[in-house]
Amino acid sequence: MSGYATAFAPDAADAASRWLASLRSERRMSPATIEAYARDLGQFAAFLADHLGGAPTISDLESLTVSDFRAFLARRRTGGAVSRSLARQLSALRGFYRHAERTGRFRNAAISALQSPKLPHAVPKPLSVAAARTVAEADALADADTPRWVVARDSAVLTLLYACGLRISEALALTPTAARGNPLSITGKGNKTRLVPVIPAARAAIDDYLARCPLSLRPHEPMFRGVRGGPLNARNIQLLIERLRGALGLPETATPHALRHSFATHLLGNGADLRVIQELLGHASLSTTQIYTEVNRAHLLEQYRKAHPRP
Repeated sequence: MSGYATAFAPDAADAASRWLASLRSERRMSPATIEAYARDLGQFAAFLADHLGGAPTISDLESLTVSDFRAFLARRRTGGAVSRSLARQLSALRGFYRHAERTGRFRNAAISALQSPKLPHAVPKPLSVAAARTVAEADALADADTPRWVVARDSAVLTLLYACGLRISEALALTPTAARGNPLSITGKGNKTRLVPVIPAARAAIDDYLARCPLSLRPHEPMFRGVRGGPLNARNIQLLIERLRGALGLPETATPHALRHSFATHLLGNGADLRVIQELLGHASLSTTQIYTEVNRAHLLEQYRKAHPRP
């Protein structure tokens, strides 16, 4: 995977392989996340091979100093890596070292002394209620040449993002059998399953698509299909949102994921409990969900400034 096996010496490569395997079997991480961690290890191993003058062994991994780890992060920063990428790589390395220590392969306390790069405090940028509803309808770009089932499909996908707070990958993974359930059983990040209620607008959008779709949909395969019959690609929805931004005059922050942000923000603004929103979004930690309180606070302050009569 991603070069770590060739950049590390055989004993270190075996330790890396065992860690990645544990992420799959014990932590049930997604293949994409595991591949990202494998790339991180590959970059670390390549740096060490250059830094130490040869393929790094377990003995080398044990003897690295804080300065060595910092040199790796500095090299990545010079190469254009942003703070978020560096923080993820450091998290991957810490996980690798923790697993090695837990399994008795090797240990190195120096990595615990490193501080993660400070990340910019990004606040989600939801759409207004009116804009979210308009985007979810997905018919602003429809013309006489657009098949009605395609419009119904796009509307169903976007409605699921906004009305149910799904990630785009979660919506596109729905099968006809799963989509008929209420609540929906959604398997999200980390293979964690959550239940999400289906409001009438989402049910109507799903049913309309299923009724109009001219393709033969198998019960346990993804139900959203492209015009050639294959599974619908997330890029199709991203391009659709880009075109809707232009047609509706929406900001660049209007993305498929912004509909999920809108779901959470609008629920919070209407009095939903933060822990309920956490469950609906599938967040492992409440602190992740709490960022929406900042969005709500910013919105209140903006409305206050606009409405207060004093300058």
